[in-house]
Amino acid sequence: MGSITLEHVNKSFGEVQVIPDISLDIKDGEFVVFVGPSGCGKSTLLRLIAGLEDTTSGTIKLDGRDVTDAPPAKRGLAMVFQSYALYPHMSVRDNIAFPLKMAKVPQAEIDRKVEYAARTLNLGSYLDRRPRTLSGGQRQRVAIGRAIVREPKAFLFDEPLSNLDAALRVNMRLEITELHQQLKTTMIYVTHDQVEAMTMADRIVVLNAGNVEQFGSPLELYKRPANRFVAGFIGSPKMNFIDGPEAAKHDAHSIGVRPEHFRISTSEGIWRGTVNVAEQLGSDTFLHVQSDLGLLTVRTDGDQTFSHGDTVWLTPDPTRIYRFDAAGLAI
Repeated sequence: MGSITLEHVNKSFGEVQVIPDISLDIKDGEFVVFVGPSGCGKSTLLRLIAGLEDTTSGTIKLDGRDVTDAPPAKRGLAMVFQSYALYPHMSVRDNIAFPLKMAKVPQAEIDRKVEYAARTLNLGSYLDRRPRTLSGGQRQRVAIGRAIVREPKAFLFDEPLSNLDAALRVNMRLEITELHQQLKTTMIYVTHDQVEAMTMADRIVVLNAGNVEQFGSPLELYKRPANRFVAGFIGSPKMNFIDGPEAAKHDAHSIGVRPEHFRISTSEGIWRGTVNVAEQLGSDTFLHVQSDLGLLTVRTDGDQTFSHGDTVWLTPDPTRIYRFDAAGLAI
């Protein structure tokens, strides 16, 4: 079991309040992603759960047991960091086995758990190699293997893919998702990349300045954002926001239209604009269109060709216009 509950958790460093007041209920076996811009408090929140930081106030429970003041070793959690933190002089086998040896686990059980972790992560042929001979993705798998052998109640990942190149990030993203499906263990994953959040999570916590802006499934956040911040953070490319008289026509302080929710024409439409930049990506084309309403981003079919200076007409899907009040809350 690995349910995690936060009740009015607060964290301050001196007079600086990093986490004002957060309450969350993470279910056993759930894959939850903490996402938000740099400095929003997501890594601090993860470290509070791990016990690497002390709470200023509030309660943290694991399977209903209060662990707020319990040291990290007594919480039954395993953390995987951005840096692999492998011992360069040890083999992959010994790196994975290290926490078990420190706990004086019998050798037969160590061998069984290491073999299981290696098989799960496709590291069987690398067990006798040193970390320096491995790729970045393989090193990260070794770090994950070291966590797996501990059989934790939950895995905590702190931006584990940040050091990898784009192709490896995609591969490791898939591997971690498959690992979750295989182990059925609770996982909390911190990232600033909303694409990682959308593709991996059962539910996403969107954080901003230490506050939870919304906690829900990826599609819930995409289709029904609670406020303008979530609407602008979730989705790639970002949502277009329009203020002023055009928003007032929709009885709103501002409106939002996602790039994929425009109909584009060279002859007729509601908003006229000029193509500044056309990004041809093969399956999609992203257009950056200068209009009287400002610069708008449009996502269209990759077969359509546009060039700098082309005049286009944009018509938003009337059923996909998001409305926000003066406080930025969804109407």
